[in-house]
Amino acid sequence: MALVHVTRRLTDGGTDPLIAAGHEIVGPHLDDSPLTAAELNEAAANSDGLVCLLTDRIDAEVLSAGAAGGRLRVVGTAAVGYDNIDVTTARKLGIAICNTPGVLDATTADLALLLILAATRTSTLAEDDLRHGRWTGWGFNTHLARDVNGATLGLIGYGRIAQAVAARAAGFDMEILHTSRNDTGLPGFVPTLAELLGRSDIVSVHVPLTESTRHLIGAAELALMKPTAVLINTARGPVIDEDALVDALEAGTIFSAGLDVFDGEPSLNPRLLTAPRITLLPHIGSATIATRTRMAQLACQGVCDVLAGRTPPNQL
Repeated sequence: MALVHVTRRLTDGGTDPLIAAGHEIVGPHLDDSPLTAAELNEAAANSDGLVCLLTDRIDAEVLSAGAAGGRLRVVGTAAVGYDNIDVTTARKLGIAICNTPGVLDATTADLALLLILAATRTSTLAEDDLRHGRWTGWGFNTHLARDVNGATLGLIGYGRIAQAVAARAAGFDMEILHTSRNDTGLPGFVPTLAELLGRSDIVSVHVPLTESTRHLIGAAELALMKPTAVLINTARGPVIDEDALVDALEAGTIFSAGLDVFDGEPSLNPRLLTAPRITLLPHIGSATIATRTRMAQLACQGVCDVLAGRTPPNQL
Protein backbone atom coordinates (compact mmCIF):
# COMPACT_ATOMS: atom_id res chain seq x y z
CA MET A 1 0.00 0.00 0.00
CA ALA A 2 1.23 3.45 -0.92
CA LEU A 3 0.15 6.94 0.08
CA VAL A 4 -1.29 9.09 -2.69
CA HIS A 5 -2.13 12.77 -2.20
CA VAL A 6 -5.09 13.98 -4.27
CA THR A 7 -4.83 17.77 -4.45
CA ARG A 8 -8.44 18.64 -5.34
CA ARG A 9 -11.88 17.06 -5.15
CA LEU A 10 -12.60 14.76 -8.08
CA THR A 11 -15.94 13.59 -9.44
CA ASP A 12 -17.64 10.67 -7.72
CA GLY A 13 -15.83 7.48 -8.68
CA GLY A 14 -12.74 9.33 -9.85
CA THR A 15 -10.46 7.77 -7.25
CA ASP A 16 -11.86 4.25 -7.69
CA PRO A 17 -8.57 2.88 -9.13
CA LEU A 18 -6.66 4.06 -6.05
CA ILE A 19 -9.26 2.54 -3.73
CA ALA A 20 -9.29 -0.75 -5.65
CA ALA A 21 -5.49 -0.94 -5.41
CA GLY A 22 -5.66 -0.46 -1.65
CA HIS A 23 -3.72 2.80 -1.56
CA GLU A 24 -4.16 5.34 1.21
CA ILE A 25 -5.63 8.59 -0.10
CA VAL A 26 -4.79 11.93 1.52
CA GLY A 27 -6.52 15.21 0.70
CA PRO A 28 -8.02 17.33 -0.63
CA HIS A 29 -8.94 20.20 1.71
CA LEU A 30 -12.48 19.91 3.05
CA ASP A 31 -13.42 23.18 1.33
CA ASP A 32 -11.66 22.04 -1.89
CA SER A 33 -9.36 25.04 -1.79
CA PRO A 34 -6.12 24.67 -3.75
CA LEU A 35 -2.93 23.67 -2.01
CA THR A 36 -0.43 26.46 -1.47
CA ALA A 37 3.08 26.11 -2.84
CA ALA A 38 4.29 25.12 0.62
CA GLU A 39 1.53 22.52 0.95
CA LEU A 40 2.37 21.08 -2.47
CA ASN A 41 5.99 20.78 -1.41
CA GLU A 42 4.96 19.00 1.78
CA ALA A 43 2.57 16.70 -0.08
CA ALA A 44 5.28 15.76 -2.57
CA ALA A 45 7.82 15.10 0.18
CA ASN A 46 5.49 12.79 2.10
CA SER A 47 3.66 10.93 -0.67
CA ASP A 48 4.41 8.10 -3.07
CA GLY A 49 2.13 9.61 -5.69
CA LEU A 50 0.31 12.84 -6.46
CA VAL A 51 -2.92 13.30 -8.39
CA CYS A 52 -3.28 16.91 -9.44
CA LEU A 53 -5.26 19.21 -11.72
CA LEU A 54 -4.04 21.65 -14.36
CA THR A 55 -4.40 24.48 -11.83
CA ASP A 56 -1.73 22.93 -9.56
CA ARG A 57 1.77 24.18 -10.35
CA ILE A 58 4.04 21.16 -10.11
CA ASP A 59 7.30 23.00 -10.62
CA ALA A 60 10.94 22.09 -9.98
CA GLU A 61 10.62 23.04 -6.30
CA VAL A 62 7.70 20.67 -5.74
CA LEU A 63 9.37 17.84 -7.64
CA SER A 64 12.67 18.39 -5.83
CA ALA A 65 10.82 18.23 -2.52
CA GLY A 66 9.38 14.92 -3.63
CA ALA A 67 12.79 13.60 -4.59
CA ALA A 68 14.35 14.82 -1.33
CA GLY A 69 11.63 13.06 0.63
CA GLY A 70 12.67 9.85 -1.07
CA ARG A 71 9.12 8.71 -1.78
CA LEU A 72 7.53 10.48 -4.73
CA ARG A 73 7.47 8.22 -7.79
CA VAL A 74 4.63 9.52 -9.93
CA VAL A 75 2.39 12.50 -10.63
CA GLY A 76 -0.90 11.95 -12.39
CA THR A 77 -2.61 15.03 -13.81
CA ALA A 78 -6.31 14.88 -14.64
CA ALA A 79 -5.80 16.82 -17.86
CA VAL A 80 -4.38 16.22 -21.32
CA GLY A 81 -2.21 19.35 -21.21
CA TYR A 82 0.75 19.37 -18.82
CA ASP A 83 2.20 22.87 -19.12
CA ASN A 84 1.70 23.20 -15.33
CA ILE A 85 4.32 20.48 -14.73
CA ASP A 86 8.08 20.79 -15.08
CA VAL A 87 8.43 17.61 -17.12
CA THR A 88 12.14 18.13 -17.72
CA THR A 89 12.88 18.21 -14.00
CA ALA A 90 10.60 15.22 -13.40
CA ARG A 91 12.49 13.22 -15.99
CA LYS A 92 15.85 14.11 -14.43
CA LEU A 93 14.60 13.08 -11.00
CA GLY A 94 13.05 9.85 -12.24
CA ILE A 95 9.49 10.87 -11.36
CA ALA A 96 6.92 9.59 -13.83
CA ILE A 97 4.23 11.92 -15.20
CA CYS A 98 0.88 10.64 -16.46
CA ASN A 99 -1.83 12.66 -18.20
CA THR A 100 -5.25 11.84 -19.67
CA PRO A 101 -5.09 11.69 -23.47
CA GLY A 102 -8.01 10.44 -25.52
CA VAL A 103 -10.81 10.43 -22.97
CA LEU A 104 -11.73 14.10 -23.39
CA ASP A 105 -11.39 14.41 -27.16
CA ALA A 106 -15.06 14.12 -28.10
CA THR A 107 -16.33 16.34 -25.30
CA THR A 108 -13.81 19.10 -26.02
CA ALA A 109 -14.51 18.86 -29.76
CA ASP A 110 -18.23 19.29 -29.03
CA LEU A 111 -17.41 22.45 -27.08
CA ALA A 112 -15.24 23.76 -29.91
CA LEU A 113 -18.12 23.23 -32.30
CA LEU A 114 -20.44 25.05 -29.90
CA LEU A 115 -18.07 28.03 -29.95
CA ILE A 116 -17.81 27.86 -33.74
CA LEU A 117 -21.59 28.06 -34.03
CA ALA A 118 -22.03 30.70 -31.33
CA ALA A 119 -19.24 32.99 -32.54
CA THR A 120 -20.07 32.68 -36.23
CA ARG A 121 -23.79 33.32 -35.67
CA THR A 122 -23.09 35.88 -32.87
CA SER A 123 -25.73 34.15 -30.76
CA THR A 124 -24.26 35.52 -27.51
CA LEU A 125 -24.94 39.08 -28.65
CA ALA A 126 -28.43 38.19 -29.82
CA GLU A 127 -29.24 36.55 -26.48
CA ASP A 128 -27.88 39.57 -24.64
CA ASP A 129 -30.22 41.84 -26.62
CA LEU A 130 -33.13 39.58 -25.72
CA ARG A 131 -32.30 39.40 -22.02
CA HIS A 132 -31.80 43.15 -21.68
CA GLY A 133 -34.90 44.30 -23.50
CA ARG A 134 -33.18 45.59 -26.62
CA TRP A 135 -34.99 43.20 -28.96
CA THR A 136 -37.94 44.94 -30.56
CA GLY A 137 -39.10 42.02 -32.69
CA TRP A 138 -38.11 40.08 -35.79
CA GLY A 139 -36.35 42.18 -38.39
CA PHE A 140 -35.01 41.30 -41.80
CA ASN A 141 -31.68 43.05 -41.21
CA THR A 142 -31.21 42.46 -37.49
CA HIS A 143 -28.71 40.07 -35.92
CA LEU A 144 -27.17 39.25 -39.28
CA ALA A 145 -24.13 37.00 -38.93
CA ARG A 146 -22.12 34.51 -40.99
CA ASP A 147 -22.80 31.02 -42.29
CA VAL A 148 -21.18 27.97 -40.77
CA ASN A 149 -22.41 25.60 -43.44
CA GLY A 150 -20.01 25.51 -46.38
CA ALA A 151 -17.36 27.61 -44.62
CA THR A 152 -13.65 26.82 -44.70
CA LEU A 153 -12.39 25.65 -41.32
CA GLY A 154 -8.68 25.96 -40.56
CA LEU A 155 -7.31 23.84 -37.71
CA ILE A 156 -4.03 24.90 -36.10
CA GLY A 157 -2.59 21.62 -34.87
CA TYR A 158 -4.01 18.28 -35.92
CA GLY A 159 -4.03 16.04 -32.89
CA ARG A 160 -6.92 13.98 -31.58
CA ILE A 161 -9.15 16.90 -30.57
CA ALA A 162 -8.60 18.76 -33.84
CA GLN A 163 -9.42 15.63 -35.81
CA ALA A 164 -12.59 15.17 -33.76
CA VAL A 165 -13.56 18.78 -34.60
CA ALA A 166 -12.89 18.05 -38.29
CA ALA A 167 -15.22 15.04 -38.14
CA ARG A 168 -18.00 17.21 -36.70
CA ALA A 169 -17.37 20.03 -39.16
CA ALA A 170 -17.79 17.61 -42.06
CA GLY A 171 -21.47 17.44 -41.13
CA PHE A 172 -21.71 21.14 -41.95
CA ASP A 173 -20.21 20.58 -45.40
CA MET A 174 -17.12 22.56 -44.44
CA GLU A 175 -13.87 22.56 -46.34
CA ILE A 176 -11.35 21.49 -43.70
CA LEU A 177 -7.72 22.63 -43.71
CA HIS A 178 -5.06 21.94 -41.12
CA THR A 179 -1.47 22.85 -40.39
CA SER A 180 1.05 21.37 -37.98
CA ARG A 181 4.79 21.23 -37.34
CA ASN A 182 5.15 18.23 -39.64
CA ASP A 183 3.41 17.36 -42.90
CA THR A 184 0.62 14.97 -42.00
CA GLY A 185 0.31 13.69 -45.56
CA LEU A 186 -3.45 13.95 -45.15
CA PRO A 187 -5.95 15.81 -47.33
CA GLY A 188 -6.30 19.45 -46.34
CA PHE A 189 -2.75 19.89 -45.05
CA VAL A 190 -1.46 23.44 -45.46
CA PRO A 191 2.31 23.91 -45.05
CA THR A 192 2.29 27.31 -43.35
CA LEU A 193 0.24 29.03 -40.69
CA ALA A 194 0.10 32.17 -42.84
CA GLU A 195 -1.56 30.31 -45.70
CA LEU A 196 -4.07 28.65 -43.41
CA LEU A 197 -5.02 31.96 -41.79
CA GLY A 198 -5.52 33.63 -45.15
CA ARG A 199 -7.72 30.88 -46.58
CA SER A 200 -9.93 30.09 -43.58
CA ASP A 201 -13.33 31.48 -42.66
CA ILE A 202 -13.07 29.92 -39.21
CA VAL A 203 -9.77 29.24 -37.42
CA SER A 204 -9.71 26.88 -34.44
CA VAL A 205 -6.60 26.52 -32.25
CA HIS A 206 -5.53 23.05 -31.04
CA VAL A 207 -1.86 23.23 -30.01
CA PRO A 208 -0.25 22.64 -26.61
CA LEU A 209 1.23 25.58 -24.75
CA THR A 210 5.00 25.69 -25.21
CA GLU A 211 7.50 28.49 -25.57
CA SER A 212 7.12 28.20 -29.35
CA THR A 213 3.31 28.47 -29.24
CA ARG A 214 3.01 31.29 -26.71
CA HIS A 215 1.31 34.19 -28.56
CA LEU A 216 1.33 32.08 -31.71
CA ILE A 217 -1.60 34.23 -32.78
CA GLY A 218 -0.73 37.89 -32.43
CA ALA A 219 -1.31 41.11 -34.32
CA ALA A 220 0.64 39.99 -37.40
CA GLU A 221 -1.27 36.72 -37.65
CA LEU A 222 -4.66 38.34 -37.08
CA ALA A 223 -3.89 40.78 -39.89
CA LEU A 224 -3.58 37.81 -42.26
CA MET A 225 -7.13 36.65 -41.55
CA LYS A 226 -10.20 37.65 -43.51
CA PRO A 227 -12.28 40.50 -42.09
CA THR A 228 -15.15 38.00 -42.08
CA ALA A 229 -13.16 35.36 -40.20
CA VAL A 230 -13.84 33.81 -36.79
CA LEU A 231 -11.16 32.74 -34.28
CA ILE A 232 -11.79 29.92 -31.76
CA ASN A 233 -9.52 28.82 -28.91
CA THR A 234 -10.11 25.73 -26.77
CA ALA A 235 -6.40 24.94 -26.30
CA ARG A 236 -4.56 27.22 -23.85
CA GLY A 237 -5.11 30.93 -23.29
CA PRO A 238 -1.55 32.22 -23.81
CA VAL A 239 -1.48 30.81 -27.35
CA ILE A 240 -3.37 33.97 -28.34
CA ASP A 241 -2.25 37.53 -27.62
CA GLU A 242 -5.52 38.70 -26.06
CA ASP A 243 -4.83 42.42 -26.42
CA ALA A 244 -4.06 41.93 -30.10
CA LEU A 245 -7.30 39.96 -30.45
CA VAL A 246 -9.37 42.73 -28.86
CA ASP A 247 -7.64 45.28 -31.09
CA ALA A 248 -8.57 43.19 -34.13
CA LEU A 249 -12.21 42.85 -33.05
CA GLU A 250 -12.51 46.57 -32.34
CA ALA A 251 -10.93 47.46 -35.68
CA GLY A 252 -12.98 44.91 -37.63
CA THR A 253 -9.82 43.09 -38.71
CA ILE A 254 -11.71 39.85 -37.99
CA PHE A 255 -15.43 39.28 -37.50
CA SER A 256 -15.71 37.47 -34.17
CA ALA A 257 -14.07 35.14 -31.67
CA GLY A 258 -14.96 32.39 -29.22
CA LEU A 259 -12.72 31.55 -26.25
CA ASP A 260 -12.88 28.83 -23.62
CA VAL A 261 -9.38 29.47 -22.24
CA PHE A 262 -7.57 32.59 -21.08
CA ASP A 263 -4.10 33.89 -20.33
CA GLY A 264 -3.72 34.01 -16.54
CA GLU A 265 -7.06 32.36 -15.81
CA PRO A 266 -9.09 32.61 -13.66
CA SER A 267 -8.07 36.25 -13.88
CA LEU A 268 -9.51 37.72 -17.04
CA ASN A 269 -8.19 40.48 -19.27
CA PRO A 270 -10.90 43.14 -18.68
CA ARG A 271 -10.76 44.17 -22.33
CA LEU A 272 -12.25 40.82 -23.30
CA LEU A 273 -15.42 41.59 -21.35
CA THR A 274 -16.13 44.69 -23.41
CA ALA A 275 -14.82 43.47 -26.77
CA PRO A 276 -17.35 43.36 -29.61
CA ARG A 277 -18.59 40.08 -31.13
CA ILE A 278 -16.93 37.70 -28.68
CA THR A 279 -18.22 34.60 -26.92
CA LEU A 280 -16.54 33.70 -23.64
CA LEU A 281 -16.83 30.45 -21.68
CA PRO A 282 -15.09 29.63 -18.36
CA HIS A 283 -12.82 26.75 -19.48
CA ILE A 284 -15.53 24.09 -19.69
CA GLY A 285 -14.17 22.16 -22.67
CA SER A 286 -14.11 18.80 -20.87
CA ALA A 287 -16.79 19.63 -18.31
CA THR A 288 -19.23 16.76 -18.48
CA ILE A 289 -19.71 14.35 -15.60
CA ALA A 290 -18.77 11.29 -17.63
CA THR A 291 -15.66 12.84 -19.17
CA ARG A 292 -14.30 14.37 -15.98
CA THR A 293 -14.82 11.04 -14.21
CA ARG A 294 -12.91 9.19 -16.95
CA MET A 295 -10.13 11.78 -16.72
CA ALA A 296 -9.85 11.35 -12.96
CA GLN A 297 -9.86 7.56 -13.22
CA LEU A 298 -7.22 7.54 -15.95
CA ALA A 299 -4.92 9.81 -13.94
CA CYS A 300 -5.40 7.64 -10.85
CA GLN A 301 -4.89 4.44 -12.82
CA GLY A 302 -1.63 5.81 -14.20
CA VAL A 303 -0.46 6.43 -10.65
CA CYS A 304 -1.50 2.90 -9.66
CA ASP A 305 0.38 1.39 -12.60
CA VAL A 306 3.62 3.21 -11.84
CA LEU A 307 3.42 2.32 -8.14
CA ALA A 308 2.90 -1.31 -9.15
CA GLY A 309 5.98 -1.26 -11.37
CA ARG A 310 4.07 -1.07 -14.63
CA THR A 311 4.48 1.51 -17.42
CA PRO A 312 1.02 2.93 -18.14
CA PRO A 313 0.04 3.92 -21.68
CA ASN A 314 -0.63 7.48 -20.50
CA GLN A 315 2.87 8.04 -19.11
CA LEU A 316 4.66 10.91 -20.84
